[in-house]
Amino acid sequence: MARLNVNPTRMELTRLKRSLVTARRGHKLLKDKRDELMRQFLLLVQDNKALRRRVEKALVRANKSFAVASATMDQNVLDEALLYPKKQLDLNMTLKNVMSVNVPVYSCEVSDTSDAEVFPYSFAQTPGELDEAIMAIAKVLPELVKLAQTEKNIQLMAGEIEKTRRRVNALEYVMIPQYEETIRFIQMKLDENERDGQTRQIKVKDMIIADALEQRRLFEEKALNEFGG
Repeated sequence: MARLNVNPTRMELTRLKRSLVTARRGHKLLKDKRDELMRQFLLLVQDNKALRRRVEKALVRANKSFAVASATMDQNVLDEALLYPKKQLDLNMTLKNVMSVNVPVYSCEVSDTSDAEVFPYSFAQTPGELDEAIMAIAKVLPELVKLAQTEKNIQLMAGEIEKTRRRVNALEYVMIPQYEETIRFIQMKLDENERDGQTRQIKVKDMIIADALEQRRLFEEKALNEFGG
């Protein structure tokens, strides 16, 4: 792992140690976030699977009934029967924060909840299969909206999980190893400089002692020559 290009000083060593502590703390927090996102993501997938199965089953029934009605009715009559719907649907959206992900929450309100008001045509000119198709669509509509909400939430959470995973990997396999390698390098350099300094001090001390001994020897020789003569 390549180390960072920094000066091997004690100030830089202190800064890198603080950065390493922060990186490790951030790595743990991001891992916890990723695990919680995965847990909620899997719960959503399970709910979505069951909901999709119910919606598809209801839509298949509605499509079958509508296909039979289309086969037995004139196309112009069918178009006229469905031209003006009786009910109005109001769809609202709010946002909910889930682990820093803003996911949509859809809510739908129908203008009239009476089943009798769902048919926008007269029963005299339409077959019962069209009634069944219209009723099935009306009943499955809230679950269809919920399915759209769940699938959008899954999409957003999957994107956030992928971003969090990349950040966790970047910290775990790039930044933290770089910090550790750089700290080891600076520590080795500082220890080496300290040993060199100690060696120089010892050499200087030996030189001073040798010089002092030489000065003493010269002094003693001079004194001996003066007093001896």
